[in-house]
Amino acid sequence: METPEQPILGSRRVRRWVGHLWREWTIESWRPVAPAFTKPEPLKWNDAQVTAAWIGHATVLINFFGIKILTDPILFPRIGIRLPGFTIGPKRLTAPALEFHELPKIDVVLLSHAHFDHFDLRTLRRFDESTCVITAPNTADLLRWTRLREITELRWGKTKVLNIAGEITGEIAISAFQVKHWGARKQRDTYRGYNGYVMESCGRGCRILFGGDTAMTDTFAKLPQPTDLAIMSIGAYNPWIHSHCTPEQAVEMATAAGARFIMPVHHQTFRLSFEPLREPIERFQAALSETPERIALREIGETFVLP
Repeated sequence: METPEQPILGSRRVRRWVGHLWREWTIESWRPVAPAFTKPEPLKWNDAQVTAAWIGHATVLINFFGIKILTDPILFPRIGIRLPGFTIGPKRLTAPALEFHELPKIDVVLLSHAHFDHFDLRTLRRFDESTCVITAPNTADLLRWTRLREITELRWGKTKVLNIAGEITGEIAISAFQVKHWGARKQRDTYRGYNGYVMESCGRGCRILFGGDTAMTDTFAKLPQPTDLAIMSIGAYNPWIHSHCTPEQAVEMATAAGARFIMPVHHQTFRLSFEPLREPIERFQAALSETPERIALREIGETFVLP
């Protein structure tokens, strides 16, 4: 759930958005949540490969040669302001493809920014001190009441190298890059950062891009190339076009980063904007109609194995 950008949006759109949130809390409270399209089976994944499954919204489970990464984990029915016993905010349209207890042990949690639909404290409190966290600048304070202890705030252009020991010992470099978005969680904490990330397996030459939320920007063209997989947000552009890209722009930015495959996320999970539910994925597929083999997946719960 993201606060409207007041300088950009007129009062009519703001009132319309407030009305939407009110309906979410009243009428929509009784709406059932649809199941995910299918269910991933991470216990069957091969640690010698790169495998990724869309859990819902911007939450992607990645097995990066044995290193388990989870992006922007959101696994509860609602997002928003948490009060004793309930949450004020949008309700899921589609359930997460996996519940927390169905996840493998997560080595790294990757947080792009502090908005409620990307930085869910109820979910983050489920992890323990064995999980590493990479997050945007000036957001670690939000994690003080969790059990997470290995927390790194990464600024644009900086890299964190992690050594993960397990059945397959691996080293992964995670770099933050600039996107066109904003990081305030509430009205006044505009000092909070916002990141996109590049994950690279040291010694294997494999590269994954997680774009987080972004409007159209030329920073993707400046990233190291080629990129094997770009995870791109494609929804919430109407009316938030100044901070969220269209599906066509997501394809353009991923292509500028040299991406072989593109995974579309940030749609079909919450109603955060006014475009029709299926419009983002339909436009995304149309934008790649001449090269459909670049589409990593289309529906929540689907799994992609990097060839």
